[in-house]
Amino acid sequence: MPALSDDLLRRMHDYWCAANYLTVGQIYLCDNPLLEEPLADAHIKQRLLGHWGTTAGLNFIYTHLNRAIRQYDLDMIYVIGPGHGGPGLVAHTYLEGSYTEVYPHISRDRAGLRQLFRQFSWPYGVPSHVAPETPGSIHEGGELGYALSHAYGAAFDNPGLIVSCVVGDGEAETGPAATGWHSNKFINPLRDGAVLPILHLNGYKIANPTVLARIPERELIQLFSGYGHAPIVVAGDDPTTMHRAFAAALDKAIRAIGRIQRSARTGGGPLPRPRWPMIILRTPKGWTGPKAVDGLPVEGTWRAHQVPLPRPRDAAQRKVLEDWLRSYRPHELFDRDGRLRDDLAALPPTGRRRMGANPHANGGELLQPLDLPDFRAYALDVRQPGQLEAEATRVLGQWLREVMARSLPQANFRLFGPDETASNRLDAVYAASVKTWMEETLPTDVDLAPDGRVMEILSEHQCQGWLEGYLLTGRHGLFNCYEAFIHIVDSMVNQHAKWLKVTRKLNWRPPIASLNYLLSSHVWRQDHNGFSHQDPGFIDHVINKKSEVVRVYLPPDANCLLSVADHCLRSRHYINVIIAGKQPAWQWLDMETAVRHCTAGAGIWDWASSAAEDPEVVMACAGDVPTMETLAAVMLLREYVPDLRVRVVNVVDLMVLEPVGEHPHGMSDDQFDRLFTRDKPVIFAFHGYPTVIHKLTYRRHNHDNFHVRGYREEGTTTTPFDMLVLNNLDRFQLALDVILRVPRLAPLREAAVQRYWSDIERHRLYVSEYGIDLPDIRDWRWQDARAGRTHGHQRG
Repeated sequence: MPALSDDLLRRMHDYWCAANYLTVGQIYLCDNPLLEEPLADAHIKQRLLGHWGTTAGLNFIYTHLNRAIRQYDLDMIYVIGPGHGGPGLVAHTYLEGSYTEVYPHISRDRAGLRQLFRQFSWPYGVPSHVAPETPGSIHEGGELGYALSHAYGAAFDNPGLIVSCVVGDGEAETGPAATGWHSNKFINPLRDGAVLPILHLNGYKIANPTVLARIPERELIQLFSGYGHAPIVVAGDDPTTMHRAFAAALDKAIRAIGRIQRSARTGGGPLPRPRWPMIILRTPKGWTGPKAVDGLPVEGTWRAHQVPLPRPRDAAQRKVLEDWLRSYRPHELFDRDGRLRDDLAALPPTGRRRMGANPHANGGELLQPLDLPDFRAYALDVRQPGQLEAEATRVLGQWLREVMARSLPQANFRLFGPDETASNRLDAVYAASVKTWMEETLPTDVDLAPDGRVMEILSEHQCQGWLEGYLLTGRHGLFNCYEAFIHIVDSMVNQHAKWLKVTRKLNWRPPIASLNYLLSSHVWRQDHNGFSHQDPGFIDHVINKKSEVVRVYLPPDANCLLSVADHCLRSRHYINVIIAGKQPAWQWLDMETAVRHCTAGAGIWDWASSAAEDPEVVMACAGDVPTMETLAAVMLLREYVPDLRVRVVNVVDLMVLEPVGEHPHGMSDDQFDRLFTRDKPVIFAFHGYPTVIHKLTYRRHNHDNFHVRGYREEGTTTTPFDMLVLNNLDRFQLALDVILRVPRLAPLREAAVQRYWSDIERHRLYVSEYGIDLPDIRDWRWQDARAGRTHGHQRG
């Protein structure tokens, strides 16, 4: 029996035409939405934006997915990589009614159609891409490469969901998309949903043919079979033939998904990795659009990519545009009031089965808080500062193990990382859940299982994309990574930050869980791997984003790390960056002091200060290693200048340094002055590039007295302390900086400089001879253990 009856085929074709008509209308028209009068210049937009080339194919797919959802009662969302098909997605959500429910002023009548057309790519209207403003979307698509990653992230732990994911042939040339095809190897049909990839080949990018569209079909099928898929090919340009062929292909794919899931969920035996279906759809670029313009071919060529009629006010092109619009027969599709014909309006699914209204595409609606254990129960027993040594991230791993364990019943938390979970000392989580692995295992393998919930693949792009898809569909997660290589996802962070910024203003999109990073193996402890692994610049990248979205934390020890991590996993709609070392390090604060300090974001460490109330100099620090070097410099200064009045300030929440009007966590000027004074020198030891601190504090009263030491792009394979020396962040340099900047110490400066160079020479000779740091560096320990308290700025 054919998938489509003649009547259903006719109505689906008309529905497709309606979507195509609305697509072209959005690109070109600002008035006369139903072509009730001849097309005139006044009806055409002055600026023509948007993309036509891929959209007819996307509209075709959406029309058929609607039929499948109804026929099989599917829970389905639609992720499209070619985000510039935005007008098509707007058109479909308008036709199914979900758009008007979100935006009531875009009514389903003539006036609403006019507004729908006019708002598209219009100042203060809607973007030309599939944007956060588009109902049903979790993927912007402006930057290509991440559709598959987002789709699979959405499918994890969503056993009833099918994510239809369209990958354009331009996107298919990107590195992240190439790796994304391997995501099928991480889907467990017993407890996950399914992704139905649809490779949409229309032959061209902006101005060139695409690789996959030109290779022989046999090679194309072999490629995707090699990826572990079962490809189904549909190709052509005749609408009737294509409707029947695609409907049959879609039915075959849906039935295959059902068989795989039923087998896994009722079999009770081992779970062999299934061969999931995918569809390869070939259509002409600019399908159903103008065949030629000004004597040049358009449909089926790169010229159809964006706006195929660039001068529609010219009489000849205006005639082509009007004929193109009327070819969809709008007078037959919409009644005199501009309402879609009843038999067509009955085609899409209803309620939450509509892809524009599916709650999985609006994850804040489904979000449930994590059941977090009390992090205080995992605290280190720090009785005196600097007397206990521990690996901060290993301590965090113990807490995360319980976070993972408690999340298992709800299936709403996963840990993501590029083969670095154990390296970053978080492997305690394996006691709660091991790593997802659907392939063969060998006797030498450890901590692998199909039901694992730790996601590891050596692709930062996939980890980021999976996590984003997971968060956008209403779950929680943490991405751990080496600090230097998180830069690989810089542009993905850009896109997610933009999504969060825009959706903060969309009251119909509730907040989602924050995107949380734990960056370890950081710059100051990558001495063994060398220069390639040394880069703290992700901080710079993140703080450029809107202050309402980003937070950066530099906990100085394990107890502070626990407090910060708990705060971040409870937070909503932020990008939280936590930077913490994994190597053994001295611990400074007991848990209650750590909580107060982290809540404040920055504070005076009385126990480390010789004159917290009336200092001659402020020694500030942010980051675990800079904190240790600052305290070591304090000890040197007590030896060099016993009567020097030093205040030590530690910063955990980097954003408190900004003025309160610039960031929600920012300090008022009075609060800032209470910590850093208005007129005393401030020697600031910072984890990252020094310009970050200057950027955050440049408008403060005392900024001219800030002298910041941090990473200055000097590194190699060396010793831990030599890394600090190379970048002038070592204790000898910090102590010298104080003597050079406190006015009354001027008589001591010449001797201090000589002592500094003597210490540096002694260090360099020793590391060159023995390959390790000096004994007094290796064995250093904080000597002043006075109990005290911190004073800080209360963070909101």
